[in-house]
Amino acid sequence: MALTDLNGKVKKLQFADGPIGVHVATKDYYKKSTQPPSTFNIANSWSEDVAYLSGKISGNDCIDQGVDVLLAPGVNIKRSPLCGRNFEYYSEDPLLAGKLAKRFIEGVQEMKVGTSLKHFLANNREFERLTSNSEVDERTLYEIYIPAFEEALKARPYTVMCAYNMINGVFASENRKYLNDVLRNKLNFDGLIMSDWSAVHNGARAVKASLDIRMPYSKENFEEIKKGLEIGYITEEDINERAQKVLDLIEKCDVERKTDLTDEERLEGVLKIAEESIVLLKNDGVLPLKTTSVAVEGKFNLEHAYGNGSSSTEPNVTLPTLEQALSKELGVELEKSASSAPFVRPDVYHNSKTALMRAYSEDAIVIAVGTGCKVEGEGFDRDSVSLSKYDIELILNATKYSSNVIVVLYCGSAVDVSPFIDKVQAVILAGFGGQAINTAVARVLTGKVNPSGKLSETFVKTVEGTPFDLTNNINNPFNVRYSEGVFVGYRYYDTYGIDVNFPFGYGLSYSSFEYSNPVLEKIEEGEYNLSYTVKNVSEVDGAEVSEVYIKDVFSHLSRPEKELKAFSKNFIKAGEEVTVTHRLTKRDFSYYLPTVNDWYLENGDFEILIGTSSRDIKLKVKVKIELPFETQFTQFI
Repeated sequence: MALTDLNGKVKKLQFADGPIGVHVATKDYYKKSTQPPSTFNIANSWSEDVAYLSGKISGNDCIDQGVDVLLAPGVNIKRSPLCGRNFEYYSEDPLLAGKLAKRFIEGVQEMKVGTSLKHFLANNREFERLTSNSEVDERTLYEIYIPAFEEALKARPYTVMCAYNMINGVFASENRKYLNDVLRNKLNFDGLIMSDWSAVHNGARAVKASLDIRMPYSKENFEEIKKGLEIGYITEEDINERAQKVLDLIEKCDVERKTDLTDEERLEGVLKIAEESIVLLKNDGVLPLKTTSVAVEGKFNLEHAYGNGSSSTEPNVTLPTLEQALSKELGVELEKSASSAPFVRPDVYHNSKTALMRAYSEDAIVIAVGTGCKVEGEGFDRDSVSLSKYDIELILNATKYSSNVIVVLYCGSAVDVSPFIDKVQAVILAGFGGQAINTAVARVLTGKVNPSGKLSETFVKTVEGTPFDLTNNINNPFNVRYSEGVFVGYRYYDTYGIDVNFPFGYGLSYSSFEYSNPVLEKIEEGEYNLSYTVKNVSEVDGAEVSEVYIKDVFSHLSRPEKELKAFSKNFIKAGEEVTVTHRLTKRDFSYYLPTVNDWYLENGDFEILIGTSSRDIKLKVKVKIELPFETQFTQFI
């Protein structure tokens, strides 16, 4: 196809922000689009089908809005719960992040719309993101921060977006080692590499590093490249290679596209995603609701919860309040809550007499609290995992007047529930669930939907309980030393026995499941087929996420207590069972050894752990790996 328009100019491409829906900005406003649940929610679903559906919906919206490349997904690891953009990212675990991102990309690109996998590399906080340096060792990069990109690249995204920050002293946009040597050569990416907006500091250095597009347009770029050419820093061949990648992308996007989901199907789709992403954190038996005498209070009954920044989208439908959604599902008209009253400041109504009187008079009270765009967003980090003191006061005061207090959390990352978790009867994590989240929550509350989500990140109690504190920048505010190494998220908390509110992979259901019959079939040394049985022993149909971890019992290098290597989400009818199978490879048992610049499997004893969270292991299989002497660097005789 022609690469130029009728005027002989190279054809234009339309890019759009898109980790959470399609974000197209005009001069005066944002175009409305379908608002799916956040990336955080998709990860909490632990469902590759959900990730694919989210991508498919966004791909359809891209076609409607003339978008060629959607700037998504973001697979940066949640190194700290304080990162302001955690709601845009999948997980603290690279396997979960990579698997879901891969399916999201496939969903978008099935519509012949491109994606941009981001932000490469080691972009794990927002504070000083334009100038900070991520100082991280090679083993940690290859075990924690690169694998999510590596897995997602299997879907062949059209583009990869590099990060703002430096990586070990060189800006990501100008870092030839990681853009060319690692991303292109080692990970075999053959598409276009683009910068984040204003991330390039010198055009010639970016060309040398193999960056193809500098965003946005910069009048200095031409002169910088010209000077680099004149002094011999770059060559015409370098420039031609970069230009060819741009032309290749234009040709790839110059296709006829057609939507395959109606507006109604997209609405149904985001509701399904929201339903599968909800995590039931606590239930003392109050749920599903057995009464229609229910009060609804809290800031996020009325206010829509979402994260701030380039991923925010304007929903194309009218959003019901939680109270309205619950009224519809219960089939009764609930009394209007105090939080719905006009001219009431959100930080004041929490302790209103009306709210507490309703808690006393109704059989149950649902309290909608959380964070929102003023707390979580692009360009800034959180300084705490705590909810506001007003949210906590409302919850604690309600427990004085009601024996059935149900808390619904609207947030884009982990929050501390310890002030009230032992005093309330149920807690539901709604996340930033998009335009259909209140309907989804109402359906979970009433039992029309059986919750099946699980935590994609650990819910810690305090910042002090994490291996480091993002708010501590006294030593050097422009350098971030990844001193914890590979001990990120549950790899740290489980290894060192840190007390947390809820572990990685945790989530309750209205069903009950039993695990049995683990079978490990050896294909060759270090390669196995694993199978086990999961049975629904309740009277309620439900979906169960099963998780497979591997523990290296004896290792010459420091390794986490366990690491996620496989997972599966299976719908199981009441009384029925399924057999779950996984293929485990040498890579799953290995660690990255910088000495040889490759993955290394050290002979020894391993445990394969099958469970419902990182701290609830149901089955264990022991295996001893004995590879030939010539593959080993240490061999005891």
